Amino acid sequence: MTATLPSDTVAHESATRKAPVDREALSTRLLGSAAKKSYDPVVDIDWDAPIPDHLYGLSPEWSSLYGTELWEGLSEEQRVTLTVHEYCSISGVGIWFECLLMQLVLRDVYGDDPAQPHVQWALTEIADECRHSVMFARTAQTFGAPSYQPPARILRLGKAFAAKGDGPAAYAAILVAEEILDIFQRDLMKDERVQPLTRATSQIHVVEEARHMRFAREEVARRTPELSRWQLRKHRTIVAAVAAIVAENLVQPGVYASVGLDPEKAKAAARANEHYAAKLRDASTGLVDFLRGVGLIGDPSERLWKRAQLI
Repeated sequence: MTATLPSDTVAHESATRKAPVDREALSTRLLGSAAKKSYDPVVDIDWDAPIPDHLYGLSPEWSSLYGTELWEGLSEEQRVTLTVHEYCSISGVGIWFECLLMQLVLRDVYGDDPAQPHVQWALTEIADECRHSVMFARTAQTFGAPSYQPPARILRLGKAFAAKGDGPAAYAAILVAEEILDIFQRDLMKDERVQPLTRATSQIHVVEEARHMRFAREEVARRTPELSRWQLRKHRTIVAAVAAIVAENLVQPGVYASVGLDPEKAKAAARANEHYAAKLRDASTGLVDFLRGVGLIGDPSERLWKRAQLI
């Protein structure tokens, strides 16, 4: 599978802009882009293709244990297995967050005139996310990995956020998950050491999420200036908390058991792994620059970003 990224790609877009673009004009453009370039993973991915036993689930440099003593102690077969499970964990967390995203977007446009382009775009985005969630679920199933999800307490927090989150914090939260995964998956889709299934799912996600991120950035830029000083502090804290939770939960401890490692010890090693932290910071650079530019990072909330190793 090959694809050209749409012109609305925003991963490396400048964080500063004089004013947001017109919402309906942008929505119309994104609808046109979606009509020209969208996928149905059920038919566009060869789910019956063999799984090469020598290829990684993700680029080894993106493994949470890469460079640690635990990584050095693994056989090549174990490294392949670990990276497959890590990709399935990240995909499983992606499903969780996409379910939240769909609720946030649907609540945001509920009651709006469906003839308006921004409502039609919201419904298109939700349809994309439904397909992505099925795609990630089938990926784990095809690899023979568990359906990894965040722990119960995080699921409860997510449910509360989906019910109450709104305004710029809701769209900034969407960006937190999608932009970090965007940089990650851009690496995977080009890496010939990586499983064809991983590369195919990554490519589909990158192409279609580029449009979602463009809209979310514009909504953040449009709505943040409307916040009072107190509201701004609140939204900064919410976004920082979401960033910390997403970063902490990308790789679930259960993945380490797939290669015989103690989950808690391996989790601690991953948390202390400066190489992995640097990869996350690099992936977050564009996002952090953008959120700083619009005022959604600053004051005490910045400590949460640093604790999450995203700054």
